[in-house]
Amino acid sequence: MFNSIDSLTAFVHAAQLGSFSAAARHMGKSQSTVSEAISQLEIDAGVALFDRRTRQPTLTAAGARLLSHAQHVLHSHAALRQQALALQGGEEAQLGIVLSDTFQSQAFETLLTAFAERFPLLSLECLVGEDDDVLALLRSGRAQLGVMRAQGRYQADVSAQAMPGQTAMALYVGAEHPLAQVAQVDEAQLLQHRELRLSTYTSSQAGPHSPRCWLAPSYLLLLELTARNFGWAALPTWLAAQFGHGQLVQLKTANWPQATTLDLVWLRTAQLGPAACWLIEQLQHAGHTVAVR
Repeated sequence: MFNSIDSLTAFVHAAQLGSFSAAARHMGKSQSTVSEAISQLEIDAGVALFDRRTRQPTLTAAGARLLSHAQHVLHSHAALRQQALALQGGEEAQLGIVLSDTFQSQAFETLLTAFAERFPLLSLECLVGEDDDVLALLRSGRAQLGVMRAQGRYQADVSAQAMPGQTAMALYVGAEHPLAQVAQVDEAQLLQHRELRLSTYTSSQAGPHSPRCWLAPSYLLLLELTARNFGWAALPTWLAAQFGHGQLVQLKTANWPQATTLDLVWLRTAQLGPAACWLIEQLQHAGHTVAVR
C-alpha cells in the first residue's frame, strides 16, 4: 500500500494546484496518467481523496487528513535520495569534533553556519574536552577532529597542525574570595588557599600548587566553582569574560596571564571525508587571538 512515489506526488500536486491538469503540467505527464495514479492511490487507501462532482476536484475530508502524511512521505523520500547521493560521493554520514574551552573564535558560529549550508544532511556532534580527553575521544572513534591546547609532542598516531593566533589563561577568584582584595598575589599566598585545577577523565594532573586542591574535568565547571569562592583557578580569559557575569576577579600575579597556542588534531589512520577535510581547512584559518594583559 502507498508504495508509489509517483502516486503520492500526483496527489499532493493536485491538492496544491487545484486540478489534475495543473498537476500533470507540473509533473510533465499526461492528465490521464495523473488521474490514474490518484485513482490507484484511492484504491490502496480504501477512501476517496477527491470529490469529482464539482468542476474542479476538491479534497474530501479523508483526503485533507491524508495530505500532510503524503507530504511527509515525499519529504522523507527526497531526504533519502539526497543522503544516498551524498554517500555515493564519499560524504560522511556523521562527524564528531571535540573542542577545548581554551578555543574561542568570533568566526566559529559563522563557520558552523557555512558548514550547515554546505553539508545539510550530515549529523554533527560537538563535544567539549581538554588535553588527554581530546585524544581519547579521537581514539575511541567518538570524534574525528579535535581542537586542544598545543602539546608540543604527540604520539605517532596523531596528526597535528598549529592554529593561527593564540589565547590567554589567567588566575581568577570569586569577588568575595580573600585574595580578591590583594593588590599583588605571590605564590606563598596562593598556597594558603584552595586551588581549583583541571583534571581530565583520562588522567589527573599531578603536583598541584595548593595542598588543598579540588579537581574538575572542564574549565566551565572550574569557573562555576571559582565564582562561588571555593578557591582560585587558571581559566581562559575569554571564558571568564563571557560567563563570569562580573563575579570573578583576575589576580595580579607574576608570570600571569599566560599565552597558549592551539592545535587542530586528528588520527593519522582516520579516513576523513569531505566534511572533515573542509572543516580542517576552515579551522586552520579561524582566528582566535585573545589579548594577553
